[in-house]
Amino acid sequence: MKLYSREASRLKVEKEVMYMFFITLVKWKTAPKKEHVDRFTKTLEELEKQGVKMRTYWTLGRYDGFTITEAPSEKELLKVLLPWRDMVELETMVAIPRGEAIKLL
Repeated sequence: MKLYSREASRLKVEKEVMYMFFITLVKWKTAPKKEHVDRFTKTLEELEKQGVKMRTYWTLGRYDGFTITEAPSEKELLKVLLPWRDMVELETMVAIPRGEAIKLL
């Protein structure tokens, strides 16, 4: 893996794959159960093996949580999120690292 900057939010290149960053806001449709959490934990482990990195956070307020995901494309992220659509409402945004956005000015 080559890291092109000291900034944690910079784009990474791994095996010539450019990774995109996504922020997904999450609302549970029903109260979460232990089996849902266990299933998601297994999903996270599988994603790591596939090179998709997802960090999850539970929050207080309007949303129940959010994720920050590094994936090769929006299609790869969609594959990850679709199986969960019956349990949670999702809103996903593409995130562009500050340094990359400034280059566009």
